[in-house]
Amino acid sequence: MHNVLLFCDPGIDDSLAIMYALLNPKINVVGIVSSYGNVPQKQAIQNVSYLLKLAGREDIPIIGGAKSPLSGEIAVFYPEIHGEEGLGPIRPPETVEGEVVNFDEIFKIIDSYADNLVILDVGRSTSLAIAFLLGGQEKLRKVKAIYCMGGAFLVPGNVTPVAEANFHGDAIAANLVLNKLNHIYITPLNVTNHAVITPETIQKITSQSFNAFTHLIKPIFDYYTTAYKKLNPGLSGSPLHDVFTVFALVNPEQVRYIKRQASVSINFDNTKGESIADFRANSSEQATENTDHIAITFNYQAFVKDFVTVMTTRYI
Repeated sequence: MHNVLLFCDPGIDDSLAIMYALLNPKINVVGIVSSYGNVPQKQAIQNVSYLLKLAGREDIPIIGGAKSPLSGEIAVFYPEIHGEEGLGPIRPPETVEGEVVNFDEIFKIIDSYADNLVILDVGRSTSLAIAFLLGGQEKLRKVKAIYCMGGAFLVPGNVTPVAEANFHGDAIAANLVLNKLNHIYITPLNVTNHAVITPETIQKITSQSFNAFTHLIKPIFDYYTTAYKKLNPGLSGSPLHDVFTVFALVNPEQVRYIKRQASVSINFDNTKGESIADFRANSSEQATENTDHIAITFNYQAFVKDFVTVMTTRYI
């Protein structure tokens, strides 16, 4: 079983990733760091609190993450994709407010699960970068692996022609994480754009009440799909970028990676957030402990099958 500290900014896709992680028998969620990103930090925290309450997992600590990028820029949110509250048409009850613990809980968790902890970062990398700045290499070296959803290598971006939303949202933080931390697995748009779940699959998942999340899945997925179809009418469903990143952790045999040192453009021009790596066939780059693993292909059928299995898990 993987002990997971999840960094997120829910958001529909993040929320589905949280559900998937909580239901997955291969994952033990030991903490959730909730930050700005798809929605403001306060709303992100409320969304996490709501999902944990539904799951009966209020024992999992919620850690208050960053409220804005390292650059000091004003954060941009995406209500047209995720809804005003981040869960599409769903409004979490205002009475749901989980206890938020201090940021240093991150280091307590790292120490508690030393060398047996994986960090999943499926939002802006600001909070993870701050954890490095405060804890340093000594603390972060205790983490076994870091899985990051972000980037667009050799494919167009989704917020600019060259940049993906997480890397663009805080390019400085993303670049710091990729260049300072070790054992990083990147799931970029190259693969996550193809992690499409169709309405037919969602119908199968929600055909009966399997668990406390079942009633949420269809309305938030439908909202997300409608938004995506405005951007790309040819899509047969919605790509679940963040869910795929969790899938990649627990199904390593289904994902193929290439080892390259990645970086992110921190220029505040039209290249901001661009993902950079040497993909030349004759590259002389030598692999080191700092070399990143960039996902390039995966088994789509295995992804869909696994998603259905996990999301129809019954629990009390």
